[in-house]
Amino acid sequence: MSHPNFKRLPGLRNRLYSIVFGTETRAGKLFDIILLWAILLSVLVVMLESVKEVRTNFEQLFFFIEWFFTILFTIEYLLRLFITAQPRKYAFSFIGIIDLLATIPTYLALFVAGGSYLVVIRSIRLLRIFRILKLGRYLREASVLSSALAASRHKIMVFLGAVVTIVMIMGTFMYMIEGGESGFTSIPRSIYWAIVTVTTVGYGDIAPQTMAGQFFASILMLMGYAIIAVPTGIVTSEITQAEQNKKMKEQKKTRTCMMCGTDGHDEDAIFCKNCGAQL
Repeated sequence: MSHPNFKRLPGLRNRLYSIVFGTETRAGKLFDIILLWAILLSVLVVMLESVKEVRTNFEQLFFFIEWFFTILFTIEYLLRLFITAQPRKYAFSFIGIIDLLATIPTYLALFVAGGSYLVVIRSIRLLRIFRILKLGRYLREASVLSSALAASRHKIMVFLGAVVTIVMIMGTFMYMIEGGESGFTSIPRSIYWAIVTVTTVGYGDIAPQTMAGQFFASILMLMGYAIIAVPTGIVTSEITQAEQNKKMKEQKKTRTCMMCGTDGHDEDAIFCKNCGAQL
């Protein structure tokens, strides 16, 4: 499917446009696959560079590799600006901003220490994999999930408000009961313990020592299991409802013949494709 401004791009720009922005041609698919591998490898290099032993042994190699990827992404960004019919629109689009941010960190490292680690933002560009693999069905299912989350946002907000209230009250109680001797040195720290407990994480860095504190902690732990189940049920219910609504909309798009019962006719169909009767 060609871009609406595709015909305006003459000669070389026309060809480059089909490769850089398109995925229908073999060259276009190859370009995006190479780009995705470059993104993955550049992020891997940054991760390895954060390991002291590896950085010490391969510091010079990492330096050249990172500049190679930076120059590569810079050329790609400038190429996109050159071949698109609306460079300003691309530059200020979400993908355009991400493409620009993917080139800035290494240049920024020349002036700001540690700036190079911002290159992990390149991983966001891996969203282009949906274009390459044409995972359209997953994007459609994602719309069902987003609809379910949007529909349940009020219930979730009320639920989160209740949880925040509970952890604040329990945290205050634990501060009053245990005090600083057991590690509950302040109400915010006690609330932190309550959040860790109610989410069943349990780091173990703070623990109640008194009988009363352990009693309240036991109640909060049991509440944690129930609290985890609530948002799951809310979202699941809304997903089921969203899927039903989606199916109903799809069914409404087709017409059924009253004579033979054949369905799947287009909305603008006049006659049945099976028996020929008027719809």
